[in-house]
Amino acid sequence: MSTPIRVADAGTVLDGHMAEVDAGGTPVLLARVGGRLHACAAKCPHYGAPLATGVLDGPHVVCPWHHARFDVTTGALCDPPALDSLQAYAVEERDGGVFVTIAGPAHVPPPAPRGEDGRLFLILGAGASAQACAEALRSEGYAGRIALATPEAEGPYDRTKLSKAYVAGTADDAGLPLRDADFQDRHRIETWTGRTATALDPDARIVTFGDGETVSYDACLIATGGTPRRLDIPGADLPGVHVLRSHADARALVDALGEARRAVVIGGSFIGMETASSLTERGIEVTVVDRGAVPLAAALGADVGGVFRDAAEAKGVTFQMEAGIERIDADGDGLAVVLASGDRLPADVVVLGVGVTPSTGFLDGHAFRRDDGGIETDAALRVSDALFAAGDIAAVPGPAGERVRIEHWRLAQQHGRAAALGMLGQPDSDPVPFDGVPFFWSGQFGLALRAVGHADRPDERIVVGSLADRAFVSYAIEDGQAVAALAVGRDKDAAAFHHLLRRGIAPTAEEVRDGFDPQARLADAQRASA
Repeated sequence: MSTPIRVADAGTVLDGHMAEVDAGGTPVLLARVGGRLHACAAKCPHYGAPLATGVLDGPHVVCPWHHARFDVTTGALCDPPALDSLQAYAVEERDGGVFVTIAGPAHVPPPAPRGEDGRLFLILGAGASAQACAEALRSEGYAGRIALATPEAEGPYDRTKLSKAYVAGTADDAGLPLRDADFQDRHRIETWTGRTATALDPDARIVTFGDGETVSYDACLIATGGTPRRLDIPGADLPGVHVLRSHADARALVDALGEARRAVVIGGSFIGMETASSLTERGIEVTVVDRGAVPLAAALGADVGGVFRDAAEAKGVTFQMEAGIERIDADGDGLAVVLASGDRLPADVVVLGVGVTPSTGFLDGHAFRRDDGGIETDAALRVSDALFAAGDIAAVPGPAGERVRIEHWRLAQQHGRAAALGMLGQPDSDPVPFDGVPFFWSGQFGLALRAVGHADRPDERIVVGSLADRAFVSYAIEDGQAVAALAVGRDKDAAAFHHLLRRGIAPTAEEVRDGFDPQARLADAQRASA
C-alpha cells in the first residue's frame, strides 16, 4: 500500500478553487467542490496542459489549451479532445495538512464488453467522429461489432497535427495515431482500410463499397469528413503541387521538401496559414497568395486577421493579397505561380489551402444531402431511422433553427460521442439533442488562438485587451448578444467564456463595452448556484 504524502497545509485550497501540488514527484490537482477536497492528475492527457491554469465550473475543470473537460470528483472525461479520463487519487485533510495517496496504475479504459449481441454498427470514416463514436459505444456497454470503414490506408490519427507539428518536423508518423493497435483490439474496434463507400440504401440498411461488396448494418454513422479542393486552373495537378488533408498528403509534402528553399501557399485559410507557419520553421521562404485583403478575415475579422498577418511577416512570410491566379507553370527551375497581374512567384513546392468539400458524393440523390454536400440531421444528429451523420459533413439545427455545418476537430469528436447515444437508443425513444458549444484552436507564427462559439456573420466585433500586445479577446456580437469569442494570450478568459455559453449567460454587447470580465461572471454564477 502506498504511503499518504503531505502536499499542502489544510485549508490551502478554498471552495470553488484549485491548485497544482507535488506528491513525491507526481503533479496533482487539488480542487475543492461543495466543501469537499478532491485530487486527480494535474496534466491534461491530451497535450499535457496544466489544468490548474484552466477554469473550474462546479465539479468540472476545463483545460486552458484545447478545452477538454473533466469531472474533478471522479476524474471522468466529459468533453474531448482528450481521449482519456484523469487518474483520481485518495485525499484527506488531517493533522493540519492535506495528504494524497498515489496508488494504482494510470487510468486505462476498460476492455470491450462481450455478450450475445450480433449487431453491426458501421461507421463510414475513421477520423475524429468515428473514433469518438466507437469509444462511446463501448463505454455505454454496447457489445456488438463496431467497424470503421475508411478509404485511407490506416486507422484514426490526429489530423490537427498535420499542418502544424508534422509539417514543421516536430512530430513523426509514430506520434499521429489516436489509439494503438492493442487498444483497438481490446475494445474490438475493427478498421477496414482502403474501403470507399459508393452507395447507401437507408431503407434496406445496406452500404455498397467500391469493390462491389455490400454490407448490412444495424446502425450507421456517416463521418466521411472532407475532400480538399483543387483550383480549376492550368497546372494545378503538376508534380510539386500539394493539398493537405490526410496523413498521406502530409507525408508527400514533407517528402517533397527535401532541399526546397521556396514555397507558395495558395489560400490564407487556417490550413494555409498553419502550413505557412510550419514551413517557415524549416527555414523555407514562404509566399501566401489569397483573394482577400487580409488573411483569415472571413473567420476572425480584419483586425484579428491583421494580427496574424503581422506575426507571419515578422517570420519572413510575404503576402500577395487580393490576387487572382492565372496558372501554375513548371520549368527547369521548378514551379512558378503566375498571378492574374502577370507576376511570377517561383517555388520549389506549392500548397493549395483553399478549403474542403464534404466527402458525400456517394449520397447524391438522397433528399438529406444538401447542395453544398452537407448532410441534414435532426438535433440529435439522426438522418433517418438507424442512420446518423457527424463531423464536418453534418448540418445540424442551430439555436434559431437554422442549419449549421461547422468544420472543427473537437466538435467532430463531440458529434461522435453524441451520435453513439442515438445509435444505442430505441426506435421510438426521444433523441437527446446535441447542445455542445463549438471550439477550435490554431497555432501559427508563435500565436495560439482559442475560438469559442459560432458566428457566421456577426453584426460587430468588440475587442477587449490589446491587439498590439497580442493579448485580447474579440467578441462576436449578434442581435446585441455575445455569441462567440476569439482569444489570443487570454486562455483562461476563453475557457471561462466557453462555460458562460454552456450556462446560457453570455454578456450583452453593452456589458462587453462596459468592461465585462468572463472569469468574474463565471465565479458569480457558481456562487449563485452553490
